[in-house]
Amino acid sequence: MPIEGGGFVTTYFDVTEQRRNQATIAHMAHHDALTDLPNRMLFSDRLHGALALAKRGALMAVHYLDLDNFKPVNDNFGHKAGDRLLIDVAGRLRAAVRDNDTVARLGGDEFAIIQTGITGQTDVSALARRIIERFQSPFTVTDSPVVVGVSIGIALAPGDALGSDDLLQKADTALYRSKSGGRGQFSFFGEPHPSLGG
Repeated sequence: MPIEGGGFVTTYFDVTEQRRNQATIAHMAHHDALTDLPNRMLFSDRLHGALALAKRGALMAVHYLDLDNFKPVNDNFGHKAGDRLLIDVAGRLRAAVRDNDTVARLGGDEFAIIQTGITGQTDVSALARRIIERFQSPFTVTDSPVVVGVSIGIALAPGDALGSDDLLQKADTALYRSKSGGRGQFSFFGEPHPSLGG
């Protein structure tokens, strides 16, 4: 605004803090508070994006993961120790994937990975094996070594499904096969059930 005697007074607003707060709120809305992994909402968004590419012929996979023997950790060491373990689990999963893959915590001890940029089932199997191997080393829970394994169910797009709910349901079916077949392993949807001689 002009001032007496000439000149102007200009007012500037520093919105840096406001933008930082908005970014923090947006991050919190899309990430798990405990592990800082993408949450179910962000996972769903990224899955829709990956499926859009699958509809044009790109191959992608969903790995549905469930921890083996996690409940005894909570029962024997308490929920705080269980939370610490979940944070360590998130770290191992992050270290196993590439930058273009998404690792998410869906709730409890359930995690999922969207694997994109793959050329075939061999790439998918390689990631699943890498994850299972990383879980063979014990975790440290209140100074005690604890082995917590992981079971994985895998569904592929476009082959198994092109809808997000359908693909997740098929990955979950494959996960059930892994758990009922002895745990600490991975299964693809469409493979024969182990108990049926597959």
